[in-house]
Amino acid sequence: MFHIALYEPEIPPNTGNIMRLCANTGCTLHLIHPLGFDLDEKKLRRAGMDYRDMAVIQEHNDFSAFITTMGNKNIFALTTKGRIAHTKASFKADDILLFGPETRGLPDDVLVQLDNNHKLRIPMLPESRSLNLSNTVAIVVYEALRQQDFEGLG
Repeated sequence: MFHIALYEPEIPPNTGNIMRLCANTGCTLHLIHPLGFDLDEKKLRRAGMDYRDMAVIQEHNDFSAFITTMGNKNIFALTTKGRIAHTKASFKADDILLFGPETRGLPDDVLVQLDNNHKLRIPMLPESRSLNLSNTVAIVVYEALRQQDFEGLG
């Protein structure tokens, strides 16, 4: 299945919603520190409901530790700076879908480490700034799952 990586997430309900998505799709959630909240925060629990125990969650001290742990897996970064629409990417099981913090997106020092052909965007109106993080994750995860013919999902 796919890996969803949140780089320094800031808003607890978004992370809770993404935990729920992971629990329902079999994706592994990776949280790259520092986090903008405590994992026991009430808003996170409420959004994730009882799904936190059903999701596979791994924490990483920083981006470097995350890269070391993940090895040579393909990383697709979602960024408004991307030139390739998420629907044009060819996703394979075990790929990593990387998302930045809500208020600032992925920083340049992270993006520069990634393949330009793996910097994706979701098409939006030109004057739009960005979509909500949990919505963005859901859109991309379901495109990746669609490409795998929703294997393992009923």
